[in-house]
Amino acid sequence: MSRSIVRQSKFRHVFGQAVKADQNYDDIRVSKVTWDSSFCAVNPKFLAVIVESSGGGAFLVLPLSKVGRVDKNYPLVIGHSGPVLDIDWCPHNDNILASCSEDTTAMVWQIPDHTPSRPISEPIVVLEGHSKRVGIIKWHPTARNILLTAGSDNLIIIWNVGTGEPLMTMDDHPDLIYNISWNYNGSLFCTTCKDRRLRVCDPRKNEVVAERLCPHEGIRPMRAIFTKEGNIFTTGFTKMSQRELGLWDPTNFEEPIALLELDTSNGVLLPFYDPDTNIVYLSGKGDSSIRYFEITEEPPYVHYISTFSSKEPQRGMGFMPKRGVDVSKCEIARLYKLHERKCEPIMMTVPRKSDLFQDDLYPDTAGPEPALEPEEWMHGRDADPILVSMRDGYVPPKTRELKVAKKNVLDTRPATRRSMSAVDGSSLPSLQHSLVVRLWCGLQEVVAQGLILPCLDFTRVLELFLDLQLFRLKRRKDLLTLHN
Repeated sequence: MSRSIVRQSKFRHVFGQAVKADQNYDDIRVSKVTWDSSFCAVNPKFLAVIVESSGGGAFLVLPLSKVGRVDKNYPLVIGHSGPVLDIDWCPHNDNILASCSEDTTAMVWQIPDHTPSRPISEPIVVLEGHSKRVGIIKWHPTARNILLTAGSDNLIIIWNVGTGEPLMTMDDHPDLIYNISWNYNGSLFCTTCKDRRLRVCDPRKNEVVAERLCPHEGIRPMRAIFTKEGNIFTTGFTKMSQRELGLWDPTNFEEPIALLELDTSNGVLLPFYDPDTNIVYLSGKGDSSIRYFEITEEPPYVHYISTFSSKEPQRGMGFMPKRGVDVSKCEIARLYKLHERKCEPIMMTVPRKSDLFQDDLYPDTAGPEPALEPEEWMHGRDADPILVSMRDGYVPPKTRELKVAKKNVLDTRPATRRSMSAVDGSSLPSLQHSLVVRLWCGLQEVVAQGLILPCLDFTRVLELFLDLQLFRLKRRKDLLTLHN
């Protein structure tokens, strides 16, 4: 392991610190399923954890503010009929979560801001296309409503969740896929597979554009992620079962940019990458430590920074997006460590004496607005994430524009029943009155929930609503004339 004595970097003194005990999330029965996923997903509003459940798969979703002991009867999300294997929050809407399961399906969920009174069992969309269990689910980083799934049938399917239909299917992998990572603008993704190959795929061309046999010589599972510069960071094992990490240039897979041996352990190293700081955090299942490295353009390219150690081993890990960290405390990352019965937040902080905003620590980061629509991405357009400033702390947008899809699976969902007593239309023709009321209540419901998957023609709704208002005014005028 290379440790430079004198190296100029503002992240040389980053240190990890666990929060106080009363800020943990206690009494969470973390899933014991044998699958190498992180079992945890977090965003600036919610924490989601895959939990033990009888009679199917379930996961728990908590507001970040709900720290302390979790009630055993707290409502779960329970739509899957088999154990849940992976979950992922939508980067463009903090209330949308995707999950996949052993029941061969993937589901997309709308999580309400308020605490639900009963378990959530109705997903917005059910995605059915795999013939075996689905173990990987990833949202596209820049395009709205694009979701990737990979299953034990060795298929990768990319979906448009706005219509619930698959856009493309890739069958280039002959064996089990270990992990998938999109690049910074979502034009490519890399995969690791049980056949010991690292592949770079172009989904829109439906082809593998580069591959490397045995980036790590060991036979145990590998992990790979794209860096912001377009290189690939990998973790794996040597022939002697030592854990190893590597940095590769996908345009030249002959020799690694860097290759470092770490230690001897059985746990697969899960990498969590921060593109704003170029720091990668390595967490191994069963480990009690988190190592972090800085990736630079100068040798040895991968620089060891430090290790956060604790007493208890971790069952999984969640990584907070940059817009969810506390800039007032110079916090550059926050990880959520899963124990057997609790979740413990760990803050990664750069020590600074000044209380002012630190521009060098917080460049503009990826915001929640998508840079592309599904049709634009499908037609070959690429775009980097739309950036937002962290200067005043991240403030979520109050309104979100709803895009109309030509075909949407939500069109078939029944509208929530509402009282019609507030609408006086006794003299309005019954057909028009019924249509206007249904459309207007549906509009109110969609706006209140903030769905990203639109299902109403707003222009037509507003036209009909204005007709209703004009009818009411005319009726009142006639009534006044009669009284006079």
